Amino acid sequence: MTPPTEQTTSPGISRREAIRRAALAAGVMLSTEWLSIVDGVRPAAQATRLSGAQASLAGAIADRIIPRTDTPGAADVGVPAFIDLLYGDFMTPAEQKLLTDGLDGVEAAAKSAHGASFASLAADRQDALLRGIAKAEEGREQGFFRLIKSATILGYFTSEPVGRNVLHYDPVPGSYDGCVPIDQVGRRNWTT
Repeated sequence: MTPPTEQTTSPGISRREAIRRAALAAGVMLSTEWLSIVDGVRPAAQATRLSGAQASLAGAIADRIIPRTDTPGAADVGVPAFIDLLYGDFMTPAEQKLLTDGLDGVEAAAKSAHGASFASLAADRQDALLRGIAKAEEGREQGFFRLIKSATILGYFTSEPVGRNVLHYDPVPGSYDGCVPIDQVGRRNWTT
């Protein structure tokens, strides 16, 4: 299937390029595969889902990547369901295998190191285990931790609660005031 013609947001910039630039401005690097998902180019090819244990583990990992603080955590805004949707409808078989093998590896590492499942470990032990996995994957183009981290970030920052309450989504912005003191508008990021 050939992808649809890319829509342009302004002369000379494709929609995909605008999303990539916005992601870079936000400090997030998205792969071309994730841009295809956001752009709607990739059709839903399969209807598989993670097993209950894998979905629960993916949720626990996502919640350690973006934990609840004064803002909602990944689990609070539905990131575990988003990861399951990505897995079932948009990931390639290779990405699906990478995710499930990685989830199984995390669980095995938790049981080996601490004699308990990842979800039952204290937050500091979960963080240490995830840091070890991330460190082991450094320098590789693709890895489990990079995949689940990018899915978590994408799911979190594209969720409605984060857009409305954390990033202050303003669907109809007012007039442009270019020189407003930051103290008058607050120290928050905005989405448009």
